[in-house]
Amino acid sequence: MRIHDVLAAQAKAHPQAPALNDSLGFVWTYSDLNQTVEALALELTDLGVQRNDRVLLVMENCGPAVAMLFAASKVGAVLIPFNARQLKADVARVIEHSTPAVAVFTSAVSKEAAEHAKDMGATPLTAAQGSLQAAPLASDPAEELCDVGTILYTTGTTAAPKGVMLTHDNLCFGGGVSRDVRKITPADVLYGVLPMSHVFGLASVVMASVLSGASIRIEPRFSPANLYQALLGGVTLLSSVPQMLAQLMHYTREQGHETLPVETLRYISSGAAPLDIDWKRKAEGFFGLPLQNGYGMTEGTAGICLTQHEGRNDDISVGQPFPGVQIALDKDAPGGGGDIGEILVAGGGVMQGYFRNPEATDQVFTADGWMRTGDLGRLDAGGNLHIMGRSKELIIHGGFNVYPPEVEAALNDHPQVIQCAVIGIMDAGDEKVCAFVEAARNDWPEEADLRSFAADRLAGYKRPSRIVVVEKLPAAPTGKILKTALPALL
Repeated sequence: MRIHDVLAAQAKAHPQAPALNDSLGFVWTYSDLNQTVEALALELTDLGVQRNDRVLLVMENCGPAVAMLFAASKVGAVLIPFNARQLKADVARVIEHSTPAVAVFTSAVSKEAAEHAKDMGATPLTAAQGSLQAAPLASDPAEELCDVGTILYTTGTTAAPKGVMLTHDNLCFGGGVSRDVRKITPADVLYGVLPMSHVFGLASVVMASVLSGASIRIEPRFSPANLYQALLGGVTLLSSVPQMLAQLMHYTREQGHETLPVETLRYISSGAAPLDIDWKRKAEGFFGLPLQNGYGMTEGTAGICLTQHEGRNDDISVGQPFPGVQIALDKDAPGGGGDIGEILVAGGGVMQGYFRNPEATDQVFTADGWMRTGDLGRLDAGGNLHIMGRSKELIIHGGFNVYPPEVEAALNDHPQVIQCAVIGIMDAGDEKVCAFVEAARNDWPEEADLRSFAADRLAGYKRPSRIVVVEKLPAAPTGKILKTALPALL
């Protein structure tokens, strides 16, 4: 089954059920969404898009972006969602590598997308009421891609492009397990601020919602004020990263509340960054709900592990694998040893490979078919996975391994710290631990106090050599801290 068939089935079974609403004012039932998909598919065909062609979507979250995902599927094409806030050179690099037949821009919801559209001479698509613009490009004959639903580029600006090929089965698997473990029903309203150009928003929100017949409240950019209002407005399920929750808790306190003043929210999960026990306790007290913690990656179609607690607890693991997913640890990998190893994954969410990059594909798969994640983890006595960090982010200080999440968890527990990020900085031939702390202007912590706080919680070789306090840490659209941008703050 292709993903547009899933949408069509929902539209047939529940045509008047709410599907989504967004900041552009689109309020669509499943029938509305499906009709828009059919109209967009016809426009793509008129623009020359054929089976196996790629459709580049330079986007921020909005209803028409969701429709474009399913429209590309309907014509047999492959969608490439790409964050509109990337530079012109980044867009050009993806175009050169993927040779799409057309580039589409969510120009009505994003000034950056509008600027890219202007640069490429794009014109409005009528099926999306002018909210999308498109520019035909010179594609080339493609290799067979009939099983691929989307290609997600994970590369930075200095690396060779790596486009993760996710099949229709991958997307349905990822959305299906997310639906099942979260027990999503048609009565649920999901908050859709996680970028749909990334796998978390695409699979765990969009696909999970459509597979379950739920609805999505879509936001193009994270704002604690907007999230606060959405929760007051009836959102029932929130998938997030810890940085989003930290900012929401800080904003809510500014509104005069110590806990969240809503009753409709029934489920909250966190991923993409570690938790510590004290912070988790604060978050669960704030929401009045258990905070589920998960682990996933683009190459695994988001979901790999997730906790499924019935009540509040002190478990800071990422739980056990989703149904249909297997994990193992390679303790001989870099950074491994003892009970720590590189996490290996197999199962229904594992990608087909990297588009036009067989070398990278071969490197990421073991001879017996496991996929290397590049993440370090350990399993506790109950079989729950604990993430120790990226193998490439491992800090080797004075010959000792320092795992950044452990240092971050210690500092995050300080009452004046909103969030923290730790990286290694080379100095005189050794890698030093450097911590970047975000704090409120009216509640600025003293560096000496932070050092004393860390000393009570960390062994000497794990303590930061430098602590930099800032008002705002550089972050992605999800709120996830961009560690590559941290050295510029020194």
